[in-house]
Amino acid sequence: RSSVLYTFQVTPQPPTIVTQTSGPIIALPFDNVVTIRCEAKGNPPPEYRWTKDGQDFIPPHITTNKRDLTGGTFVLHSKNLIQFQGKYRCYASNKLGTAITEEIELSVPSVPKFPKEEINPLVVKEGEPVVLKCNPPAGVPPRQIYWMSIGLQHIEQDERVSMGTDGNLYFSNALQKDNRPDYCCYAAFSKIRTIVQKTAMAVVVKSLKPDNESANSSDASPPVRIPGLLLPSGVQTEKVLLKGEELQLECIPEGLYVPTPTVKWMKLGDKLPTRTKFLSFGKLLTISAVEERDQGKYKCIAENSAGEVDHYFDVIVEEPPKWRTEPPQSQLTVTGSDVHIKCSVGGKPPPDITWRRNGEFLRVFDDTVVLHNARPEDSAVYQCEASNSHGSVLANVNIMIMNMPPLILTRDYQEYAVILGGDIVMNCSVFGSPPPNILWAKNDTLKPIEGDRFFPFHNGSLQIISAKKDDSGNYMCAASNMEGKSTVTAVLDVKGISSSTRIYTCIARTSLDEDNATALLTVLEFIVEYGENKWHSGRWTELQKVPGNQATAELALYGHLNYQFRVYAVNAVGPGPPSEPTETYKTPPAAPDRNPENIKIQGHLPHQMDISWEPLLPIEHNGPGLEYKVSYRKLGVEEPWKDHLVIRHSFVVRNTTTFVPYEIKIQSRNSHGSGPEPKVVTGYSGEDVPAAAPQDIAVEVINTTLLRVSWTPVPPVTVRGHLGGYNVHWIRKWSLLNPNKILNVRQSLSFPGKRNHAIVPGLEPFSKYTLTVSVFNKKGNGPRSDMVTFNTPEGVPGQVHMLSASNAQEDSILLGWAPPRETNGILTGYLLQYHLINETSLEVVDSQEMNISGADTTQWRLQGLEGGRLYQFHLCACTRAGCGPPRTQEANTITTEPAKGQQTDFSTQGWFIGTMCAVALLTLVALMACFVRRNKGGKYAVKEKEDLHPDVESQGMNDDTFCEYSDSDEKPLKGSSMCSLNGNDAVGDSVSRDSLVDYADGGGEFDEDGSFIGEYSGLKRRVSVSEPSGPGPVTA
Repeated sequence: RSSVLYTFQVTPQPPTIVTQTSGPIIALPFDNVVTIRCEAKGNPPPEYRWTKDGQDFIPPHITTNKRDLTGGTFVLHSKNLIQFQGKYRCYASNKLGTAITEEIELSVPSVPKFPKEEINPLVVKEGEPVVLKCNPPAGVPPRQIYWMSIGLQHIEQDERVSMGTDGNLYFSNALQKDNRPDYCCYAAFSKIRTIVQKTAMAVVVKSLKPDNESANSSDASPPVRIPGLLLPSGVQTEKVLLKGEELQLECIPEGLYVPTPTVKWMKLGDKLPTRTKFLSFGKLLTISAVEERDQGKYKCIAENSAGEVDHYFDVIVEEPPKWRTEPPQSQLTVTGSDVHIKCSVGGKPPPDITWRRNGEFLRVFDDTVVLHNARPEDSAVYQCEASNSHGSVLANVNIMIMNMPPLILTRDYQEYAVILGGDIVMNCSVFGSPPPNILWAKNDTLKPIEGDRFFPFHNGSLQIISAKKDDSGNYMCAASNMEGKSTVTAVLDVKGISSSTRIYTCIARTSLDEDNATALLTVLEFIVEYGENKWHSGRWTELQKVPGNQATAELALYGHLNYQFRVYAVNAVGPGPPSEPTETYKTPPAAPDRNPENIKIQGHLPHQMDISWEPLLPIEHNGPGLEYKVSYRKLGVEEPWKDHLVIRHSFVVRNTTTFVPYEIKIQSRNSHGSGPEPKVVTGYSGEDVPAAAPQDIAVEVINTTLLRVSWTPVPPVTVRGHLGGYNVHWIRKWSLLNPNKILNVRQSLSFPGKRNHAIVPGLEPFSKYTLTVSVFNKKGNGPRSDMVTFNTPEGVPGQVHMLSASNAQEDSILLGWAPPRETNGILTGYLLQYHLINETSLEVVDSQEMNISGADTTQWRLQGLEGGRLYQFHLCACTRAGCGPPRTQEANTITTEPAKGQQTDFSTQGWFIGTMCAVALLTLVALMACFVRRNKGGKYAVKEKEDLHPDVESQGMNDDTFCEYSDSDEKPLKGSSMCSLNGNDAVGDSVSRDSLVDYADGGGEFDEDGSFIGEYSGLKRRVSVSEPSGPGPVTA
């Protein structure tokens, strides 16, 4: 062992800094010397050097004894100390590396003093603001500023006159009494015991009253003026400070003295912290020991009867660099391994990390340095330095990469014991470089141990399973590498069968032979049970488990009971039969061993507190006369406990303040004493509905149906219970399309937890709404906030209610529709898209769209279509917000078939002209014949037939009924009634032409007298009256 210890003593060690001066150092005028320390340890002892402002520096009066840990410390004397001002760093080096200290800043402040100057009197009119600037000199903190007269009389300060944190004296408005010639600013530096005075300043306040007016006249008082801010300037100020510092926000108003403006403070979206204090007549807000949660936007409001002015502060809480867990640790590792050095730091703003090796910069820009396949030459002292605008942290990390012979850390001749058949692990913990090979041998033989019961582990340990008696003996662990070899001995003792283990032999015999089998059964544990005849008579209950190798047990019992005990054993097969019960043992009575648990504090009514708990079991009473001592008092109030003794397991405290925290403790006691000191639990008295409403309700309409509402949360004291959350209530008053129709549709949503905003969905577009917010707890809702009113913008309309396509022609279709039921705004028109569809593939061949202006339009004649084709129509209603979803309809245009077998216009065919000429000639001949016969007194046969079967329609026709149309579709079309159905001659012409075409196909016939009497069959669609509609169709 002495040789191993000696090896550690001579092991080389890189330098490690053990002491250093923590900066910054401020040299005071009366300091005779300044000592800057740097102490390190290492083997060999380190040597020291210093830098000042990044340059090599040889300090005076430094110790040069290399074996002295203080060899890096130097002393500066007060003479010419100013020349040593700067930033210092110490380097401690030996052959294994260099360690460095953090920068140590030395400052030598000069004696503070005000400059000599002449200051002209400050002349102002009565009621105007005044600022007297101090501009105190810098010096050793702390520094205090005072405003006094030359006679050292303090200048009286109030809401109107106050000193700012910058040292200036501010007058919100000047009065005649402010006239004086000796305003003096004094700066006191207590650490250097120095007070300096600024040149006196004079203030002259000109009166607004004419010189000949009496002093008590009030007619010339200055006009009321809206407040302004003397400090700070602008609209917003950014305030950056370190975590733990004191936050100071200041607003100094100016304004007319009737009245002087007052200042109020608030934090946007949150309440002011409980640590908030208001100083300087409310103009200065302070928060001690700021935390990250204190950052945010603060607002000051200065107001008087004429108006108000505000200023915003953006408070940012930052932190200097700090280690997230701990600095990176030094490492001793072997050649060829990968070494990771991680510099895990936090801070705000995020720190910049600088790496050095033995004090020299490394080009690494990450938070981790990795040494792959490390070699001995990589051994060094690595420095990680993290810095931001608020400071820095530095860590020296010693990395040693070296080869060494195996070093066994397990104690030599370590003894191990195992029961026969059990398992055992013998340790052999080894360190070496390169990693050593490990061999186990028995009884000083060099033959490695082998067998299926022996398992060597990677960490060098050896496991033996199902140990046998002959496994006892000495085992050698030998570790070796290229640097050497080392061994230790482990001693194993395999113990025989214990008294709780039995060997059972089963023998089977016949007249011919016999056989046997042996089983080894070990008692694993004993179970102790108890019975008592007072509370659980006739029932046995498990009390304690005892290991199988023990035959005694110490039992914990309750008092004032009659006990009996019995024991049974358990082995691998299962439990055995219990023993005979013991004689009855009566325990003496005693105080209770425990107090009630599961204490519940509830407040069912506003002015009471209900306390309940889980009572002790009967066997836990330990004696007669059990009762409970209930003690309570208000939390955080130094007042005596109020005690009550009760038998039941509940108690009601009445006449409490609403929702106040209480400390409660409950102690068990009986006739023989009290239980242990109880634990104190905290609960609240009864809740009541909240007493205050949220303030500063603001709404932000996100879109037509979505709203963001924000508020200032209520003070916790007004919740009067556990905060449940906030309810947002809104009412849709009316649609902006129909303001005269009052809707008053009410809705609300609950938002649990502490919050200051919520998103409200499901609004209706283009509507007027009112909204309120309330807080709720378990008891119910508090009062509602002031009502805010807002409008939702127009939205896209719903789908048109109906779309139809009718009156199809060869090149046009009449579309009709009904407006959407939900317009969500003012309709501006419609968007019509129509697609030509290939009826075979159902693909879109061509697409067109058009805007239809006019919200009242409900029909549209779409022209310019192709005949006999399928069209798909999409119609959307539109508002200024856009167009809504389309409604779709499909329809076909019609096709006009030409005469059978003919593909060209009849009027151009020669046979048609000839036929018509023949018909005309025959008609002329017939007419002439009839005329001649009539003149001869003959009777026209056709005329006779007409007289026998008169046509009611033709007989009744006169000039008044000319061109009226009959509803009968079966009557022949008289030549005399060939006129337009709507008074348009062109239509009548087209009907005549259609008649001739049909007759050209043989569809008509001539009477015996040549009259043209063919029925106009199959053409009902050509002469039908158009369907009545609303407004007349607009033709495209």
